[in-house]
Amino acid sequence: MKNKVLLSMICLLLVCLGIMMSITNGKRAQIQQVRKKVSQVNKQQKQVTTQIDNLQTTYNASDEQAENDLLDFAKVYYTFSSQSDYDKRFSKIAGIVDLKRDQKTQLFDSGLDATGGSRIDNLGLTSQYQTATSYTSDLDNQTIEALATIIVQTSGTGQKAINQTVLLHGWFDTKTQKFISIKINSTI
Repeated sequence: MKNKVLLSMICLLLVCLGIMMSITNGKRAQIQQVRKKVSQVNKQQKQVTTQIDNLQTTYNASDEQAENDLLDFAKVYYTFSSQSDYDKRFSKIAGIVDLKRDQKTQLFDSGLDATGGSRIDNLGLTSQYQTATSYTSDLDNQTIEALATIIVQTSGTGQKAINQTVLLHGWFDTKTQKFISIKINSTI
């Protein structure tokens, strides 16, 4: 009888040990699953962080490009001393703008008077870009709005040179890396 009780206790102990090992293995499997999920979350977090960094780099680069291109536009647009210089302005900035035909015509008139003579040469008009301050703001994921305050020195035959302040307002397409619209001194 002692042997039966001892044998029963050993069996009970083995059953308890088996149950404990089963529970422990189950917990280990759960711990392993949690570790796996944490690892996946960490990988996804790294990917998202990388994507955010890439977007910031892209937008920072596009913001800088928009500012630089608007200032380049201003330098070319407001610097001329003859009809010939005046006529060459658009060709010098054609690579940074993609303007609609009517806006291009409005911004880049011929400089000729009603008789077909050169207003620029006849009046001795000159314009010289002096300095500028520019700002950008993201409108959406494809367009950057850029503003620039430009100081331009202008003069004509027999006139004293004066400084004028001009406001340029442009919309820069981040996909084409060109200005799709530019307005001068307009209230929008």
